[in-house]
Amino acid sequence: MAMKVLRTKTARFADVVESCGTPQTYMLWQAPAKDRHLQSAVKQTRILTILHSDAGTEFGCVGLVERAQAIYLEFPKSLKRFADQRIVGIKWELVKS
Repeated sequence: MAMKVLRTKTARFADVVESCGTPQTYMLWQAPAKDRHLQSAVKQTRILTILHSDAGTEFGCVGLVERAQAIYLEFPKSLKRFADQRIVGIKWELVKS
């Protein structure tokens, strides 16, 4: 059986919150392409998409990844420094509801 090797660097969610501020969940009430506030946040690199892996763990990707069951977090500051990293160790108590 072949094994996949994850070559992406990782960052801890707590470190992201520390440097970019406390995020809040973003609810999609319309198509993302029509949501002007969401598109503005995407252009400013302030959206983190939380996805579920096959193993059942959660991880984040900077930017808007349109998938079923995805959760979107909006940060007050830009996430550019974490753009090429996989965000792990999601702590939901650090998120504003």
